[in-house]
Amino acid sequence: MSRRAPPQQQGLFGPLDEPAPATVAPAAFAPELTALAQRLPAPLRLGTSSWNFPGWRGVVYAPNANKALLSRHGLAAYAQHPLLRTVGIDRTYYAPIAASEFADYAAQVPATFRFLVKGFGELLAPRRHDGSPNPRYLDARAFTDDCVEPAVQGLGDKLGVLLLQFPPQGNELRNEPELFAQLLRTFLEALPRGVPYAVELRDDVLLTQQYVDTLHASGVQHGFVVHPRMPVLARQRALVPLSGPLVLRWMLHPGYGYDEAKERYEPFDRLAEPDPDNRSAIAELVHQAIAGSRAVTVVVDNKAEGCSPLGVQELARTIASLLAATTA
Repeated sequence: MSRRAPPQQQGLFGPLDEPAPATVAPAAFAPELTALAQRLPAPLRLGTSSWNFPGWRGVVYAPNANKALLSRHGLAAYAQHPLLRTVGIDRTYYAPIAASEFADYAAQVPATFRFLVKGFGELLAPRRHDGSPNPRYLDARAFTDDCVEPAVQGLGDKLGVLLLQFPPQGNELRNEPELFAQLLRTFLEALPRGVPYAVELRDDVLLTQQYVDTLHASGVQHGFVVHPRMPVLARQRALVPLSGPLVLRWMLHPGYGYDEAKERYEPFDRLAEPDPDNRSAIAELVHQAIAGSRAVTVVVDNKAEGCSPLGVQELARTIASLLAATTA
């Protein structure tokens, strides 16, 4: 005979043992940040790569925020920061996620918020980890099924950029940049139209006129990137005209690899090594794009200076000063 569960003990306002809702409170933001945000134009969206960082407590999240809840519930608090109006979803580079997961993210942010979604990296690498040829390299049907359709269905208008971050392509393609541009064009032309794609490289020799022509013909943006493997922003800008929305990611401090920067900067709670030169270069490129009435998405990584939300604040101040100087 089954036993009935004992009734919940009731208090004056309901069950005494009712669990508290799982939430993450935002930090108490200084009024200066709100005022700074109001000085920036609406088409400019600044943000960070992901949001699950306990070191941001007191900067983005309340000082007592439960770090175990940040991955699932931190996004809603993140989106309340006055300057953070976009965010990168990096996990999709390592494995696809379902449209329902994208929809869950979209439900946590306001209507004006936008996501930068990284495409599945396995489909953008010519070789597997063991060095063998990758039969799924630039498989447009697989990329559409695994990356494009779930992001479009789940995020809707909140999909800001679908980023194709190409890992190092190996000597075969590095030695034949024209071939890479041809393969890229075939791939891009087979993807669904009307999606805001951007291509980000990790091989400087692939940044050729043929590559630029491919993007232009396909209606796809170049993803400007601050990364030691790529030319400085001024060189990228000299090769790639601003012909549409500006997409830019500030990824690594000069001279460091990913693992070295991560080891130096964790827990990502302070600007450990400010990089004023790259900050100024980014601000200038943003200023050019805004002057041309272009939408701008800038995503900053923790490994650029040590704490991306604080880096965004300094970048916002620099951009605001440039804008003020040109309108004075």
